Order: sequence, then structure tokens, then C-alpha cells
Amino acid sequence: MTGHLDVALLVGAAVLLIAVAAVRLSTRLGLPSLLVYLLIGILLGEAGLGIRFDDAELTRTLGFCALIVIIAEGGLTARWSTLRPVLGLSATLATLGVAVSIVVVGVVVHLLLGLDWRMALLYGAVLSSTDAAAVFATLRRLRLPPRLVATLEAESGMNDAPVVLVVVLLASPAAASLSWHELLLFYELAAGAAIGLLVGAAGRWLLRRAALPSAGLYPIAAVGLTVLAYAAGAVAHASGFLAVYVAGVVLGNARLPHRRAILGFADGLAWVAQIGLFVLLGLLVSPGRLPGALVAALVVGGALVLLARPLSVAVSALVARGAPGWRGQAFLSWAGLRGAVPIVLATIPLSVGTPGAEKLFDAVFVLVIIFTLVQAGTIAPVARWLGVTAPAEAAEVQVESAPLENMHADLLQIGVDPGSRLAGVHIDELRLPVGAVVTLVVRDGAGFVPAPDTRLRTGDCLLIVATADVRDAAERRLRAVSRRGRLARWFGEDGREEH
Repeated sequence: MTGHLDVALLVGAAVLLIAVAAVRLSTRLGLPSLLVYLLIGILLGEAGLGIRFDDAELTRTLGFCALIVIIAEGGLTARWSTLRPVLGLSATLATLGVAVSIVVVGVVVHLLLGLDWRMALLYGAVLSSTDAAAVFATLRRLRLPPRLVATLEAESGMNDAPVVLVVVLLASPAAASLSWHELLLFYELAAGAAIGLLVGAAGRWLLRRAALPSAGLYPIAAVGLTVLAYAAGAVAHASGFLAVYVAGVVLGNARLPHRRAILGFADGLAWVAQIGLFVLLGLLVSPGRLPGALVAALVVGGALVLLARPLSVAVSALVARGAPGWRGQAFLSWAGLRGAVPIVLATIPLSVGTPGAEKLFDAVFVLVIIFTLVQAGTIAPVARWLGVTAPAEAAEVQVESAPLENMHADLLQIGVDPGSRLAGVHIDELRLPVGAVVTLVVRDGAGFVPAPDTRLRTGDCLLIVATADVRDAAERRLRAVSRRGRLARWFGEDGREEH
């Protein structure tokens, strides 16, 4: 028994270390890391080392656990000031947009593949949810307007809730006997949000007043609270996933003790969850069946990318306030990334024995691989082509710094990229709000403290300390200067002249 445990630990540690190293390799090659993790799972499986794993129910259970951690990390790192303006559009995309996507894909699959309506709609439901892990991992590395990023992140954090309910309903062999609470989607979402808000607010109050004996207990407590939100939501027959996200947002935007350590711990857990989830899904798939699913995957993928996603974004933009223009809508349509979530959802009908579930799982697996290669690799060029890039988005630097925490301040980093109008601007011409200051400029590998008349150059990297009260104003100011240079005082945050 001990020998088997030792071997399992050896294999597990090796897989984890290889997966961590693969992040660096995939970044250099421009290959999404989730594909590397899936490949590791396939190589460990029946087509590689011969490890046979076909427990769909266990995969579904562990997949849900991984998604809880991933969504919690997304909520903890989301900033309310950026999320608030896009909440209406994100919620509409996560509900009305999901419904539109399910219907469109279902109609196309029924007509072109000849599947019955129940299975056709199940294809649409499984693939209608954007993936939180893929969105968080991909978009945060790009320089994009905060509103677009926040819209996609909030949508991916919220749309799992209605989609899981629809998939369970369609996969159930006895839909007629379902109780009323399973049919009340509005109750599921409203109660999930309320529970998440309640748990987050209570957790914020407790963590700010508790005197825990060790700093390492605060990250455990914060993540534990998000899991508690999911469990409370599930027990109340509400949306546990939405409860997790809302609780994470509330906790992440509170001035908690050891906040940096909390975010760092959640980030590490999310990486472990992603690695474990993708490797497990790679183990579950049977590579020999995948070529037979290629035609169905291409048909469903074409319907999703060319019809369902653009139509769901367009309809949601008509209903919700504050929707972006056609360029932003086009980007939202293309950046609706699919990753592990559709594959995990496909294990639901597989675990309950729904007829045709194996073909559904294989088609979704192939489709996710194709989408990841095509979409994730082209998001940056598409953003530049549509003109929605933001060359001067300040990024928060995650460092453990007690003085900054006590001062309620953040450390921001911004680079002067080619084409940025920051080049040539003097430090004093930035006119940052009181409470924000450029503390260091790194140029050609050497750092120095800038003077008011220091002129910025292309390639410079700036470190800025900003108090919480003025952080948003400092970022708006930097964005305006990047787009308009010294004339930024005559223009607004978006680089447009104010009238």
C-alpha cells in the first residue's frame, strides 16, 4: 500500500513540476498552457503510459471543485470600480446571451447533424458558457481596455450558473419529475448572488476584526469563505458558482489584513486547480475516438463562432446599457473563450448515461482544442485590427509589502511601449493626482528616481505608488496621456475631446 502511495506521489509531483515548467515554455511558443496540460493527461492515459481512467462522475465532481477555486480567484482579483460599469451587460450576456446561444446552436445542430431537439439543445447548452480559467489566464496578459476585460471576466464568472442548470435539466432522464426550484432560474441566480453577498460581507467583517495567530491563516480563511458561499448556495438550491464569484468580489475589494498574501495564495491555488483539471480531462478522453468527432466539432464550432456568439452579444448590447460600439462588440464576440468548463459540463450527461453523451464529449473536446489554438492565439492581433487595444494600462504589481498595506496603497507598473504618447512627456506633465507618485523609472536595465523634468522614453518602465482613493484617477490620467501626450488635459479618459 505504501509503495503504491509513493509511486502516486512521484507521478503527481513530476506532473505538477512539468506543468509549471510548461507555463514558461507555452508563453515563449505562444501556445496556450491548457493545451499542454491536456496533452500531459493524454500522454498519461490509455494512449500513452497506459493509465486507464473512465470515471466521468468523479471527473465531474473534481471538475466542479476546480471551477470553484478558479472562479473564486477571479472574483478575489476583480476590481469593483472596473466591474460596476459593465455589470448590466455582463449579467445580460450570462443570461439572455446564453439563451440565444443555446437556441441558435441547437437549431443548426438539429438541421445539419440530424440530432433530436433534446441532444441538439444539449450541444448548445454545454458550449454556451465561456470559460473563466481561459478568460482570466489569457486576457490579463494583454493590454486591453479595462471595460472589455471586466465584461468578459464577469460574464465568465456568472454564466456558469444558468448553464449548469440547463445542462442538468436537458441531461436528466426524468425531466418531468423535476421540482419547482430547479425550474426557477431567476431564483437560482438571485439567491446565489444574495448568498454570495451575505457570506462575503460577513467574511469581510470577521477578517478585519479577527486577530488570527498567524498571517498564513488569513489566505486560508478567505478562500474557505468562498467555498462556504458555494456550499451554502448549493444547499439552498441556489447558484453556488455565482455565490462564489460574488463572495470573491466582496472580499477582494475589501481592505483585509495581509491582502497581498490572500491574492497570492488564491492565484497559486487557481493554477493548481487548472493544472489538475486539464490533466484529468486529458486522462478521461479516448484519443482513438477523437477523429470521428471532427466533423461534428467543426459544424458546432462554426455555428457558435459565426452565428450564436455574435448574435448573443448583439442582442445583449441592445438590451443592456453602456454597451460598447461595434468594434467592442466584435471583440466580445471573438474573445468568448471556451476551455475546461464546456468539457466539464459534457461530463454531466456522460455520468448519467444520456444517449449520445460519448459523441457529445468527444466533439466538445475536439472543439475546445481547435478554439484554443485559433481564438487564444489570435486575440491580440484581432484587438489591434479592431483598434480596441489600450497601450498604457497600468498593472498592479503583486508584492508583499506591509508599509503599503498599512498606508492603503498599491504599487502600479506601466511600460512606455512603441507608439505610446507617454514618450517625450516630462514627469511633472503627467499631472498625477495627489496621492500618486512615480517612485522609480527603469531604463536600459538601470533604475533611478526621476526628477520632475525627467523626460520619458520608449522602453521605460515606471513604478507608481498610489493610495486606494486615487488609484482609479491615476490610471485614467495615465491612459489619457498615453493617447494624447501633453494635450491630455484637454481630453477625457477615453482619449476623446470633452464637450
